[in-house]
Amino acid sequence: MNSEYDIVVIGGGINGVAIARECARAGRSVLLVEKNDFGSGTTSRTTRIVHGGLRYLEHGELSLVRESLRERGRLMRERPHLVRPLKFVFALNENSRHSALQLRAGLWLYRQLSRTRARNGHTADVLAELERRLDSGQRWALFQYDDAQCEYPERLVAEWLVEALHAGATARNHTEVLEVRTSDGRVQGVRVRDLLSGVEQFVRADWVVNATGPWADHVYAASGLQQARPMVGGVRGSHIVVPTFEGAPSTALYSEASDGRPVFVIPWNGQVLIGTTEVEDRRNPDLCRPAPAEIQYLLRAVHRLYPRARLTTADITYAFAGIRALPYTDTRNTAGITRRHVIRNHAEEGAMGFLSVIGGKLTTAAEVARQTARKVGVRCPEPQNVWVATGSASGIESTFGQWSQMVSLATGITEQAARAVAIWHGRCALPIAQMAGTDERFRRPICEHTDHIVAEAVSAVRYEHAVTLGDMLLRRVPVALSGCFGQDCAELAAERIGRALGWDARQIVRELDAFYAERESFLVNVERPDRFRAPELGESAA
Repeated sequence: MNSEYDIVVIGGGINGVAIARECARAGRSVLLVEKNDFGSGTTSRTTRIVHGGLRYLEHGELSLVRESLRERGRLMRERPHLVRPLKFVFALNENSRHSALQLRAGLWLYRQLSRTRARNGHTADVLAELERRLDSGQRWALFQYDDAQCEYPERLVAEWLVEALHAGATARNHTEVLEVRTSDGRVQGVRVRDLLSGVEQFVRADWVVNATGPWADHVYAASGLQQARPMVGGVRGSHIVVPTFEGAPSTALYSEASDGRPVFVIPWNGQVLIGTTEVEDRRNPDLCRPAPAEIQYLLRAVHRLYPRARLTTADITYAFAGIRALPYTDTRNTAGITRRHVIRNHAEEGAMGFLSVIGGKLTTAAEVARQTARKVGVRCPEPQNVWVATGSASGIESTFGQWSQMVSLATGITEQAARAVAIWHGRCALPIAQMAGTDERFRRPICEHTDHIVAEAVSAVRYEHAVTLGDMLLRRVPVALSGCFGQDCAELAAERIGRALGWDARQIVRELDAFYAERESFLVNVERPDRFRAPELGESAA
């Protein structure tokens, strides 16, 4: 790592990586630092949808909806293996906060803004079956619309990180910023510590961008500057993941909980993802955990939709929570806080060249990056608008099938493994498959319950800055997010990956212990009270 850069970006979530990529592409020298691992914070704790913001129409934020829809289209075109069209059904009953007329008007406007070219909606039979599976004691009105899903935003972060590195950026995960140094009214640079080696270093920079999301105020405090009020008004959003239950929707379902808040029931990763809550939480985001009241709130919401499923806490595979870094306001109505991002310049506070990015979301990260890059003087042309259909994903599925057959014949890996690599790695899949063809250890599945292979983990270490077993299994090759990834899988994965990377037995044990600790902190087992440390704040989801 050099001692001087044009720009230091703090925070390796989707926004920070996108900013580093944008600035490096323009020829600036960039250092990207992340305290934990890239994509390990808010990015990996979302509902994993790439949406245009149907909900934002209610608050009159038409420009944000238009921006989101435009960026959604670009992501679907540029990353079709990661961002795919997904059909949504809005389920409305007589107790819903919105009327059918309001929803029809909102969906019409949403479609006009999205300029959707092709919509192959559900047939009447499919909708009738969905309505039948919902609570028969209520009358339901079902409305269709198109959005998209990014099942693994961790992989999107990894791909953008590689592109930033190829453009000349330097990236360091597991590296904490201890101080943002200012002098004579201008930022001077940052003092960082490598958390694995303990080595500290001061890095000079003309610009420092604080893109740490809910940690933004903590990083700002490291500058020694004073502010009248916080920048971030943290709102905790919790999710639960359950196995696919009888009658579970094959499409994404959007409805309202008993208090009128939106709730999603979404097929994800062979399971069902249910979320989310909105609870004020302004403590250290490192302490973020789903509260027991939030778990019960989500169970009640899904029970209201699918009472015959009889879901209880015993059915929950795991729960997770993250903090939305919304702009700070004095309002207690979290639903009314804007989802538009803010780029704050700290020049008036005595730190010219110091910026903080507040807010933003997965869908609009690339646009946030462009706007931030322009703030630091980077010439950043607006990309060409591209509007894509959000209908069937059968085209790319056919492509995956053909590619898998060819790669299997050329490299000796199975068609299932070739397909798994393609789905998660897109254009980078071929080098991984070729690597697998060179060594039998690389061709082995990571565990017996997955088609993903050891070569993906080795590639993550070589090219995507994965360092720990958790970096690999939770983010670069996120097989540990599956419902069946238990202790046997973890031990086998650690053994196979460790041997391929040349780890000795002691390092394998150390990495496995650290992986268990990280996974249990992130993916909470609600049936294990010793692993379920509820927050002291925001015990109610209401």
